[in-house]
Amino acid sequence: MTRTILIAAGGTGGHLFPAESLAYALAPRGFDIHLATDHRANNYGSEFPAKEIHIIASATFGDRSPVGMMKSALNLAQGELQSLSLVRRLDPKVTIGFGGYPTMPPLIAAWLTKRPSIVHESNAVMGRANRFLASRVTAIATTFKDTGLMGAGASRAVVTGNPVRPKVLAAVAPYRQPTEDGKIDLLVFGGSQGARVFGEIMPPALEKLPADVAARLRLVQQVRPEDLDRVGAIYARLGIDHEIAPFFTDLPARIANAHLVVCRSGASSVAELTVIGRPSILVPLPHALDNDQKTNAIGLEKAGGAIMAEQASLTPEKLADLIAGLVRAPERLTAMATAAKGEGRPDAVERLADLVEFIASGGKPADFASRELRP
Repeated sequence: MTRTILIAAGGTGGHLFPAESLAYALAPRGFDIHLATDHRANNYGSEFPAKEIHIIASATFGDRSPVGMMKSALNLAQGELQSLSLVRRLDPKVTIGFGGYPTMPPLIAAWLTKRPSIVHESNAVMGRANRFLASRVTAIATTFKDTGLMGAGASRAVVTGNPVRPKVLAAVAPYRQPTEDGKIDLLVFGGSQGARVFGEIMPPALEKLPADVAARLRLVQQVRPEDLDRVGAIYARLGIDHEIAPFFTDLPARIANAHLVVCRSGASSVAELTVIGRPSILVPLPHALDNDQKTNAIGLEKAGGAIMAEQASLTPEKLADLIAGLVRAPERLTAMATAAKGEGRPDAVERLADLVEFIASGGKPADFASRELRP
């Protein structure tokens, strides 16, 4: 008898990567996986192991003008009709959402048709779409014990951790403490869509490094396509050993090879840094309505695995000082790597897959949460 799971996720890497990880874990358990997402999945969902990918109309409410609000509402209404038809046709045992507005129509369809559903919250602060859905789902899976939940949602919450992809688990390797005069592998990336700020601040920061530190660097950096020529020319002039590209398909392996990482503090990036166990300088995305990336960064900084540097006050001089200070303190880098790894949950995907299977069989989240899971 076919058992179908419908996974709903926004079309960015931060939403799709943990969803992809769950799909790989559920398939061997006898489930058929379907993915409901938006058009952006064409960029980041090419490796998603789904029987079928369904593009659902969705929208954010970023444009607050009357016309913009009406367009968003119409798009969401269209997505809801698509999702109702999809849920009735597939009859999924569980519909699980990984955040973002594209998850709302499928999860609401599951609620309206009285089918089991789960939302997974990857950040330390619950996102707006998940907050809206929290009172309408069967269970809420969280990454952190102290994720803020509203009202009755807390009684349906289960801490699972944030799943990482199989290629992340395959990349796990012991940290290599840099030698006093050896090369330093520095990795810089800005999430699945890149971050313009690193293309702007990293070149002048490296220009201000002490010559002995700059000479030791082997830099791998994600750079937006429009910035490649400019950034590459600066690094060539500085004599920095570098490799730059708009996107790295083997990013987990590059994280594992790094002595130090500079990146955003999105949930997936933090999860991968902690599972692999690498020290980092985290620059949260500014102006986020819920400060989710800043909260993620603060948590890892408190654990000793990272340094948080807020973008508003991060100058090239400050970034150069942070990098130079860490390069000249290899023991601190090693201690940060150990602390980061201590925060990792490599079994998060199995915990989440267990929850999905438990809910699919008619179980209640409170009963699941009371069980002793893997140590």
